[in-house]
Amino acid sequence: MKRLYVFSIRSFVGPFLVTLAISMFILIMQFLWKYIDDLMGKGLDSLVILELLFYVSASLIPLALPLAILLSSIMTLGNLAENNELTALKGSGLSLFKILKPLSFMVVGIAFFTFYFANYVIPVANLKWHSLIFDIQNTKISAILTPGVYSKELDGYAIKVDKGVKNSFEGILIHDHTNPNEIKTIRAEKGKIYKSDNGKYLFFELNKGFVVEELSPQAPSFTPNGKIHRNTSNSRPSRRSDFEQATYKIDLSGFSLKRSQDELFADKHEMLNVFQIYHEIDSVKISGRAIVANFLESLKNDHPYFQAKEYKIDSINTVNLAAIDSLPSETIVFDKLSNFDQFQAINSAQVKLRRKNQNLSGQKEYLIGIERDINEYWIEFHRKFALTFTIIVLFFIGAPLGAIVRKGGFGAPVVIAALLFMIYFVLISIGDSLASSQVVSPFIGMWFASMILAPVAFILMRAAANDSPVFNKERWVKQLQRFKQKNESSLHHK
Repeated sequence: MKRLYVFSIRSFVGPFLVTLAISMFILIMQFLWKYIDDLMGKGLDSLVILELLFYVSASLIPLALPLAILLSSIMTLGNLAENNELTALKGSGLSLFKILKPLSFMVVGIAFFTFYFANYVIPVANLKWHSLIFDIQNTKISAILTPGVYSKELDGYAIKVDKGVKNSFEGILIHDHTNPNEIKTIRAEKGKIYKSDNGKYLFFELNKGFVVEELSPQAPSFTPNGKIHRNTSNSRPSRRSDFEQATYKIDLSGFSLKRSQDELFADKHEMLNVFQIYHEIDSVKISGRAIVANFLESLKNDHPYFQAKEYKIDSINTVNLAAIDSLPSETIVFDKLSNFDQFQAINSAQVKLRRKNQNLSGQKEYLIGIERDINEYWIEFHRKFALTFTIIVLFFIGAPLGAIVRKGGFGAPVVIAALLFMIYFVLISIGDSLASSQVVSPFIGMWFASMILAPVAFILMRAAANDSPVFNKERWVKQLQRFKQKNESSLHHK
């Protein structure tokens, strides 16, 4: 029996390592193809590129490992079945479950190792390669500018260039939104871009252009009878100035390019282990409740009733006493006010309502953002566990499938594994998309692939263990005939 176990493991380990290496190579090539524009032409040291590929390889293992398990299991059992070794083992009284026992323990061990790897190693690898690729992308700050496309990499700015080479560009358009009370637009025929020596500022040397500053719209003024004053303009005040040559400076204080500051990326969901994710979820919930409580308190304190209640309780406060002394001694009746005072009261109420509506809208968006953030944390939490279980499920799909098709080598198993892996990838992509868009819960979204594939694994294992076809056509035909006869007999009795 020990020889059988050793033989099974040796038959499995070889294809597993080969398919894992091939899968990793394909995924790394895909990564390089995606970031080829960021890596080429920057004079990067070969050690930096090797370091990047090392960290990327670690983060790609969760995608390569399921494919390797699936393909190697099909190949192993396919080779045994093709050489009639599986038939001989079954003829000696061994069941398929006993034949797969050593491989099952091995795959379960790989699955638990994968969870440990995904929980402790991959978050660090993700942190490292994200910070490294961020630094590489900004080795030349001009890399953030793509001709013909608005770049919003710099917070508060939207920058577009028509064309350019290296640091020289033509058709430069800069929208500056850093000041909420005005919009500044800078357009130049051509210019150059460079960073300051300390990396804190970005400079544009511009030639032949103009600057347009649009101020925030003025609040309308009204006459005592409620009409808009004639001098009030609905247009947005603006001014324009032309220049032949100018230098425009952008602050990069929130756009650090130092590799040492890996903590800039540490709050990403995929860069935390399950314990850190759980802690972050609690922290986000506590922070959200505190902000909501403060917001409600500010709304209450802005209402006259709660203001009066505050004054009554805190009557020792001289500021509150002064405010009480300034209040009118009798009740104000709106109908008894003059037209001007009524208009002033209505205008004041409208301003307060608009402000409250804006505050409520902002608070609503903030709460939606918190809910989305928590949802992303839960997605990453369940992803680590679902990956472990999926590896086991894919093994119990591939092993019986190899015994059924009776084909080994890299021919039919590769085709079958590729098709099955495509189905698996589509399922996890659908689940991830549904969970990210909050259509389903993170649990259902991340476990969606396993929920679909687990019954398939059960059917295949049962069919391979009993040497029966997966779908018995004759049995289905007989069941349909019986169902038809029952319906005809029931109709005849009626």
